Amino acid sequence: MKKIECISVFDMMKIGIGPSSSHTLGPWRASQRWIEELKEDELLDKIKTIEIHLYGSLSLTGKGHATDIAAILGLCGHDPVTMDITHIDVEIDRVKNEGRLNLDNSRFIDFDFKDDIIFKKDFKEFHPNGITYIGTLENGKSVESTFYSIGGGFVVKEDRENAKQKQEELKGFPFQINSAVELIEHCKKEQKIISEIVLENEKSLRSEEEIHSGLEKIWNVMLESMYIGCHTEGTLPGGLNVNRRAAKMNKNLLEHKFETYDTPQQWLETIRTKEVKFRQILQWVSCFAISVNEVNASLGRVVTAPTNGSSGTLPAVMMYYMVIENHNATFEHLKQFMLVAGEIGSLFKKGATISAAMGGCQAEIGVSSAMAAGALTEVMGGTPEQVLMASEIAMEHHLGMTCDPIAGLVQIPCIERNAMGAIKAINAAEIAMESDASKAKVPLDKVIATMWDTAQDMTSKYKETSEGGLAIKVNMSDC
Repeated sequence: MKKIECISVFDMMKIGIGPSSSHTLGPWRASQRWIEELKEDELLDKIKTIEIHLYGSLSLTGKGHATDIAAILGLCGHDPVTMDITHIDVEIDRVKNEGRLNLDNSRFIDFDFKDDIIFKKDFKEFHPNGITYIGTLENGKSVESTFYSIGGGFVVKEDRENAKQKQEELKGFPFQINSAVELIEHCKKEQKIISEIVLENEKSLRSEEEIHSGLEKIWNVMLESMYIGCHTEGTLPGGLNVNRRAAKMNKNLLEHKFETYDTPQQWLETIRTKEVKFRQILQWVSCFAISVNEVNASLGRVVTAPTNGSSGTLPAVMMYYMVIENHNATFEHLKQFMLVAGEIGSLFKKGATISAAMGGCQAEIGVSSAMAAGALTEVMGGTPEQVLMASEIAMEHHLGMTCDPIAGLVQIPCIERNAMGAIKAINAAEIAMESDASKAKVPLDKVIATMWDTAQDMTSKYKETSEGGLAIKVNMSDC
């Protein structure tokens, strides 16, 4: 598969709706893309009926990942960044009950939720996550378009037009980075740390004010998702009856003060003023990570980092830095953190994959842990070499991790894995900070290549198909 050569931090961290970046956000974006194609071809107003065909992993775990719901919402003209998530059920219930779809929020067409979404278990050759739209026109002819959700909310067509266009847009990057070696070479030559190199690349796309504002929005969504998760009790949807745990953990850690605040920032400041012991550090980090992924599992708004299934790891480590490591941390530190994390994630996307359907959970939790480890190392004062070493350590100890979600839901074991990934990231950063990274035995590029080799060797039943591992050993009735 041809890799995108240049990737922005805003590509690696996207605001979207859970539970899955590849199975929810991707299909949502694919629907939006198809609507735009129809408009360009002046066919949108001529569409009479629509069928959605889901292939491979999108079919096998699509219902648990709300793939069908996301595809419909995209066709109805909703955007995952701005849609009021309280209206999701209203929109979907209308489609189910009325048997019609509000195409691009402009006109209604007939649509049968049960029959017009077709789950096909066969895999398309290009990528495991295929989605095809077939539209019948008023004159009886049909139009068809196929997209592939390749992880992290990225959507491409087999002819790679989207990837080529993206590559064209990013040719202006002053520092071309396709490997960790190239990244270090830029740092040495320019006498800059990694976040400074990444910032220069981002400035070739947008102004510093836009970068600041964009990253601030990303952080605010991260913080809000943690706050919501830490203040919402009950069980998660989907049928597994998984109890929400973050709220109870938050309550216990705040000494049973389950109060609400005017803003998530006030909650954060309350936590920062508390004296935290070692065991509580583990509890807080787990609480932060779990809270995000409980929101994600409930079709809530989170940030892909690099995916929805791994969206809790990065914010949990960012909170750790502010609550434990640096009580005086400002948004500038968080911006630095996100710039480094985004670049580390892009290295894995270029050299391997961030799609669990392609590489198992090592491609999601493993990458998120590596991103967090490297970013934490830089904000704690580590050298660029130590940053890459921390990322390597984090991924090295996720190699081979399978993706086997029970009932196709991003709940078991996904939610807990974010907490484990965050703890590993912190541990990896600490080890790297105490090491002479110039003598590292395992380069990050070698680990990325190993991860890709492992992904290719891994049987498909461990790649987000729910056909192996815990997904078949544990029945829903056991839960």
